[in-house]
Amino acid sequence: MKILAPLLLSTAAAFSPASRTLTSTSRGSTILSMLPTKENQQPSFYPFENSNNNNHQSSFRLNAAPDSNKEASDGSANVRQLLGVKGASETTDIWKIRLQLTKPVTWIPLVWGVMCGAAASGNYHWIWNPFDPNDRDVALGLEDAAKGFVAMILAGPFLTGYTQTINDWYDREIDAINEPYRPIPSGAISEGQVIFQIWFLLLGGLGIAYGLDVWAGHEFPTVLALSIFGSWISYIYSAPPLKLKQNGWAGNYALGCSYISLPWWCGQAVFGSLDRPVYIILPILYSIAGLGIAIVNDFKSIEGDRELGLNSLPVAFGIDGAKYICAASVTLTQLGVAAYLYSIGEPTYAAIIGGLLLPQIYFQATLLLPDPVANDVKYQASSQPFFVFGILATALCLGHHDFSA
Repeated sequence: MKILAPLLLSTAAAFSPASRTLTSTSRGSTILSMLPTKENQQPSFYPFENSNNNNHQSSFRLNAAPDSNKEASDGSANVRQLLGVKGASETTDIWKIRLQLTKPVTWIPLVWGVMCGAAASGNYHWIWNPFDPNDRDVALGLEDAAKGFVAMILAGPFLTGYTQTINDWYDREIDAINEPYRPIPSGAISEGQVIFQIWFLLLGGLGIAYGLDVWAGHEFPTVLALSIFGSWISYIYSAPPLKLKQNGWAGNYALGCSYISLPWWCGQAVFGSLDRPVYIILPILYSIAGLGIAIVNDFKSIEGDRELGLNSLPVAFGIDGAKYICAASVTLTQLGVAAYLYSIGEPTYAAIIGGLLLPQIYFQATLLLPDPVANDVKYQASSQPFFVFGILATALCLGHHDFSA
């Protein structure tokens, strides 16, 4: 249990974006002095430039805070290293380091999103469904299970792994101050190895996406198109000159869309089609709720964001304004989903969404609104499970609803 508790908190936090790294105004001038300039950048392996400074990694270590990643003493340090979270043990195994760089704990919401999309399609077949005697075709169930597994590999290890790797690549100077234990600033992996990993995960993911389109018999490569779009969003989120993460509205919505809408659409496209507006609109609504969830991750970095001119929502509206934007976006969008389900004659599912919303409102009132900075992780761990099960309930409703009636 001593090992399980911190890992459960890390898993719940996976449903929010990877931690922001700008946390200290006292370090602001140091961080600014470390940001790359035109003189010390060299375009290489475009668009993922690398440094021509031979002492690049050693300079990272010189600026690192020595106690910033104290190894967890509860026996979970090795697991934390594989998951890519704080408190990890050190290792020289390059494959473990590569895995850590992809931050596997963040694959979870994408895998969940694929499951929701498959459920929303209404065309996923079980190997042997105990609730439906007409859904017990073992061969068809095995094929669908294989398709679903490959779609999860695409969304998780490959494209989320690509996203996390490229994010760490463009945050490497700032991570050297605030998260020096990460593989790149610690010098555990070379720049060339990181560049190779970025390209391997990106091109491998696009290849898997096209293979899923062929397997599903798509005339238009829907999964490939979604994967290209998602990869592009990941790139402009982290990379200059657009660097969406610098803008609170654009960056947080990009995260919400990437963590909720895109994997949902991928899973639904593999097993069905996106031929009704509702299949687009409801995931987008949930992405607005995802924007609110992303705001929670910005509270702790408000001072560093302000110092570096990053216009996060807590910077733009203050902590009090941002916490109400967060609570409102999460609550109102789910109320909108529940109202829609009720309007199409699905009162049971509407009641389920409403019931799952009540504990979220309670945790907003008791944790988020009183002190979003001190309670950010606790709020996420307490509230997120109800949110994600609401997404699944919505998907199941769409999959079972007869739209032709």
